[in-house]
Amino acid sequence: MSATENKQLIERYLEALSGKAKPPALVNQFVADADEALKQHIADAEVGLPCYELIAEDLITEGNKVVVRFNLHATHQGNFMGIPATGREINVPGIIIYRVADNKIVEHWMQIDSMAMMQQLGVQA
Repeated sequence: MSATENKQLIERYLEALSGKAKPPALVNQFVADADEALKQHIADAEVGLPCYELIAEDLITEGNKVVVRFNLHATHQGNFMGIPATGREINVPGIIIYRVADNKIVEHWMQIDSMAMMQQLGVQA
């Protein structure tokens, strides 16, 4: 796949999942079995932050990698990272790099502002 096609895949992925329920059948359309960690992360996040949004601020493509600088927007409605639901709304910046092969995400690396998230959840001052 070309860099443009990889970028388009990630754009479709974000459009399909952001702000919506993320059932495994939908996630499987975009994420290969090779990246079980991403599938599990999405499932875990969906429990505590249902229908969370990843709002892309930048998409940068280089070969088979697509970098997304994003803002995570969600309401904490269930257990997340061992934290019971607070009902608080969060807006947290982050960056994720997706590696694409055969028209699916096969690997990812993510960094999120965990301190900001914990402060917004009221866990840390």
